[in-house]
Amino acid sequence: MSTPTAAAPSSPLAFHLGVAGALLPFAVFLGGVTALALRGAPDEKGFWPVLLAALIVGLLLAKDRARYAEAMLDGMSQRIVMIMLCAWLFAGVLGALLGASGFVGALAWTARALDLAGGAYVAAAFIACALVSTSTGTSFGTILVAGPLLYPAGGAAGAAPAALAGAILAGATWGDSMSPVSDTTIASSGTQGADIGGTVKARLRYAVPAGLAALLASYLLGGGGASAADSGAVAATAHVAAEVTGGPGPLVLLVIPALVIALLLAKRHLLEALLYGIAATIVIALATGLLEPSAIMRVEPGAFGATGLIIDGFSRAIGVSIFTLLLMALVGTLQATDLLERLVRAAEGRAGSARGAELWIVGTVSAAVLLTTHSVVAVLMTGPFARETGTRFGLSPYRCANLLDLTVCTWPFLLPWFLPTILAAGTTRDSAGLGMPALGPLAIGMHNTYAWALVGAVAIAVVTGFGRGNRSPR
Repeated sequence: MSTPTAAAPSSPLAFHLGVAGALLPFAVFLGGVTALALRGAPDEKGFWPVLLAALIVGLLLAKDRARYAEAMLDGMSQRIVMIMLCAWLFAGVLGALLGASGFVGALAWTARALDLAGGAYVAAAFIACALVSTSTGTSFGTILVAGPLLYPAGGAAGAAPAALAGAILAGATWGDSMSPVSDTTIASSGTQGADIGGTVKARLRYAVPAGLAALLASYLLGGGGASAADSGAVAATAHVAAEVTGGPGPLVLLVIPALVIALLLAKRHLLEALLYGIAATIVIALATGLLEPSAIMRVEPGAFGATGLIIDGFSRAIGVSIFTLLLMALVGTLQATDLLERLVRAAEGRAGSARGAELWIVGTVSAAVLLTTHSVVAVLMTGPFARETGTRFGLSPYRCANLLDLTVCTWPFLLPWFLPTILAAGTTRDSAGLGMPALGPLAIGMHNTYAWALVGAVAIAVVTGFGRGNRSPR
């Protein structure tokens, strides 16, 4: 049987009811996910039926249903999607190996030894993640590496769970907004014809105050450590950690995240870094006796299946992987329409002042990222509009680039249907043994102090004109 070849579409995908028909599947998705998040959906699997219902609604409303199906496949087959799926699978294996080796418990032991408790531990987690994400330029990589390590260890430190998970996500957000090698930094500066160095330097005036406010808020929200009322619970948690580790021995595995981060700093591929991390963890854990060979993988005679840490690690990533595929299928159907182009055209010529132009830039890129759930796609779609509008009203390309970048570093790190919050929630799933609960994406996003501070920073900058005078040649 021959495989049909999809021809390039001659016209955008159309829906019955027009724009309302194109957006109705997203309304179903957002309404369902928000309802589940508010009720504390246990994991990403709870979102699968909602996405399936949204895709069916879109199929029924599409005028060309074969074309709709092709748009779904186009959305799922994007390179960034495949990178994320592989990253989650490999990170799941790495997390399972480190956890079984006692590394998380050793971190808890270290936190107690350094007397980092409550808000101090949460603030330290924010700083650590900010350094990693700024150096590597990847918020996803930071969440994948730091989340499974720092979050469980917060149990023995008496850290508030939601504040700690939010601080880890906030530190990852900082790097996405500030790193010169971040994809959003590259896309925003490129679409405005601005050099990356000057763009990042100009961004400091917005990001540094927001970062300091986030650090203080993380400290205040993080809790005061063990109090008389909860000392028994924390002592029990510490006892569990001690049983898991037997002391600081597993700290030898600190070389693993250091190796992964060093490879990322050397501009090596994220998947390459994770694979090296897995291999190094197995070698070190076996050599030091932290793991037995049978724990890594074993085949039970007559069971017709395999078990072990590698299998468990892959299984951890199934929920978020299927969620990502279904979500990107839905996004693909929207990208096949001309809705985003119409959004940008509708905004053209509407501004009557520099402040009005900036409001339109922020509003348009916000709408684009909320519709596509993809920061870079939103920047690339609205970048030409921002550049033309900025030129008309004398706005610096640095200013336009930073408005685009800072805006797309807010909503995806706050709202529960975006991949960063979903991924952060996934890193909290296996921490019950150390006294830390599994959290939903809504709870974590609402505690992302840096993303909230950025919302305020962008609003203040646009309303007051702060930073508008920074110039560079176009």
